[in-house]
Amino acid sequence: MTNNHRANFILVITTLLASAGWIFSREAIQVLPSSGFIGLRFILASLLLLPFCYRGLLSIDRKMLLQASTVGCFLGSAILLWIYAISQSDSLGEGAFIMSLSMLFVPIIAWLFFKNRPPRIFWFSLPFAIIGLMFLSQGSSWSLSGSQIWFVISALLLAIQFNLNSHFSQKIPTLVLTCIQLFVTGILGVIVSLLTETWPEVIGMETWGWLAMSILIATSLRYVLQTTGQKNTTTANAAIIMILEPVWTVILSMVWYDEILGLTQVIGCGFILFSLLVYRGSEKIRSLIKAFKSSSHL
Repeated sequence: MTNNHRANFILVITTLLASAGWIFSREAIQVLPSSGFIGLRFILASLLLLPFCYRGLLSIDRKMLLQASTVGCFLGSAILLWIYAISQSDSLGEGAFIMSLSMLFVPIIAWLFFKNRPPRIFWFSLPFAIIGLMFLSQGSSWSLSGSQIWFVISALLLAIQFNLNSHFSQKIPTLVLTCIQLFVTGILGVIVSLLTETWPEVIGMETWGWLAMSILIATSLRYVLQTTGQKNTTTANAAIIMILEPVWTVILSMVWYDEILGLTQVIGCGFILFSLLVYRGSEKIRSLIKAFKSSSHL
């Protein structure tokens, strides 16, 4: 198995873990305050990684530390808006498809930040995503609900984090970059919680169990795998593989919560998925043509 194929497989597993995180988080914040949950989840996740990367942390310079912390600030802002949107939303599947728009925002951010101009097919696929978002807002008018707006803003911030993570992962060791990001996200969550939230007096073991699974599976393991996968493939390729997350999330939410999407929501999700598949499919076709041309000249 080549490094690229291995990276693709790792990213597919990452999408499964990420989708499970939607369920873990939804269950946990039934009792825990949402920002406080994020604070605990990400700080403890970073501490779990610390024994494996503390030497690397001690050896990086201030510039790398600042770069990794900047990525963490964008991740933290995106995650805090995401968990707030989950607490306000009635449909995890719908929210997951809105969040998948971050993968279409990625090429735009790469263009703005790193002068990497999106391919023409991107501009062809983007309108389908916009149409899908309009259907998710009930189709009759451009009127997004509160939770949908927070999901969109979170997706935009996540696209910025995705680009910065891909860029800095080439220079900063994987575990070090992941650990710093998770810790900064956790600190942001704790600060917001202390300023705005009240904690319950009694927290049951079941809630602590959901928190533990969020920490071990959906955070520590997920972000290590994602950073590892991104290190060995292109940003565009990684971004498109991540579109599997909303698909898994819809399936899990239907199984766990008996969620049923309405017709307009199904159409909206379909448009978003189609736009992402068109964008990804065109890249695959171009790669095959390029490989064929190369082999024909041998």
